[in-house]
Amino acid sequence: MKQLDFTVRSNEKLNDQNHLLKVVPSDNEQLPEMLPGQFVQILVENAQHTFLRRPISINNIVPERNEIWLLVQSVGEGTQKICEMAVGWRLNMLVPLGNSFTIPSSRGSYLLVGGGVGTAPLLFLGKKLHERGIACDFLLGGASEQNILQRSDFTNYGTLYCTTEDGSLGEKGYVTHHSVLQHKKYDFIFTCGPKPMMVAVARYAHERGIRCEASLENLMACGFGACLCCVEKTTRGNVCACTEGPVFDINELTWLD
Repeated sequence: MKQLDFTVRSNEKLNDQNHLLKVVPSDNEQLPEMLPGQFVQILVENAQHTFLRRPISINNIVPERNEIWLLVQSVGEGTQKICEMAVGWRLNMLVPLGNSFTIPSSRGSYLLVGGGVGTAPLLFLGKKLHERGIACDFLLGGASEQNILQRSDFTNYGTLYCTTEDGSLGEKGYVTHHSVLQHKKYDFIFTCGPKPMMVAVARYAHERGIRCEASLENLMACGFGACLCCVEKTTRGNVCACTEGPVFDINELTWLD
């Protein structure tokens, strides 16, 4: 983990709540190794009520540009300030934090399931799989079409399936209702998004004996396991998701009890 200053290279508004920031180290320092599932902690300056850093998943790494992509949803003062950052602004980050998804060493049938802004780490994971010659399917869900983000980026790395609650894109319903789950068998499922969605995906995987990993979105206020805001109950006892996770095998979690 390093503490580095970064400069905003671009800030793209994807919809009313979400922005895609592309940032690079301010002093031309090379990025440390980062893996899918890890996250960063951003220092929010000039925010009256924001004292702690904000955790943001690593959405993508572009090594040839020495660039990190961050998909940020504006849900409070801290993330709103991050979304308002203009090109050329500097921000301080701790990079990288947490563990990562398991990167398969052999080809198989892999499904990456995301909901809302929880799709963020799955793009980087899909890219890593693609670089290894491993094909994967993406199953993304949201309330409506505008909530399914970065669709063109995902199609660069695999086959994209979508569900929306209003039926405006893909199949109507939740991700666990998609017909692809009825006619295709998978060896491994990765998921990130709202907890009810991940629990449903975990149950689907467990019932079929499919290995599954979930990236938790617990409140991670410090990133070091000191504040105890992100504690998760597991088969090993209570652990901090920011240090022991955020990625867990579903069999470590107590969701299926």
